[in-house]
Amino acid sequence: MKKRLCGLIVLTALMSGQTLAHKEGDFIVRAGIATVSPNDSSGDVLNSPGNHFSVNSDTQLGLTFGYMFTDNISFEVLAATPFSHKISTNYSNLGEIAETKHLPPTFMLEYYFGSADSDIRPYIGAGINYTMFFDEELNGAGKGAGLSDLSLDDSWGLAANLGIDYMLNEDWFLNASVWYADIDTTAKYKAGNTEFSTDVEIDPWVFMIGGGYKF
Repeated sequence: MKKRLCGLIVLTALMSGQTLAHKEGDFIVRAGIATVSPNDSSGDVLNSPGNHFSVNSDTQLGLTFGYMFTDNISFEVLAATPFSHKISTNYSNLGEIAETKHLPPTFMLEYYFGSADSDIRPYIGAGINYTMFFDEELNGAGKGAGLSDLSLDDSWGLAANLGIDYMLNEDWFLNASVWYADIDTTAKYKAGNTEFSTDVEIDPWVFMIGGGYKF
């Protein structure tokens, strides 16, 4: 009898200390360092064959917000503080000619592998990205080359991601994820009084590492 009672006490203690991962009805918030690394290409700059635009990487605060519809399926939104990118061109060896900022809200359906009592929850998702460009500004090199009136069109495209959450306790967890977004824009600008446009494919990988909280 004493053995059974001791066994029951141990079992109860183990169950009460069990870490529960995301489950149906949970809200999930993540925050961390997010790096946008463009996989860029473009059409010809100033209609000059072999001359292109390129975009550099940037790191900002990344945020995700999610809701678990079931123990395995969620809807999530990726947000961030504005990313800032320098725009360069090999045209006449100009190098950096401008800078732009963008916000990339991304809307995803995620599938979480494993069960709600797992400490580790890998997940995969797919959805849609909307990228808003703003504060496009030519620098001295761009203006010195006679360029003006730079603007970038906003972009809609598909997105996908892979990630993993590791539960520290019933509420807090660590996270690492990688995202891919199809971001295509058209750069519009003037050289003198002549208007030009160049299609630019940014198509970045986004790497994020941080932590999260569920409630």
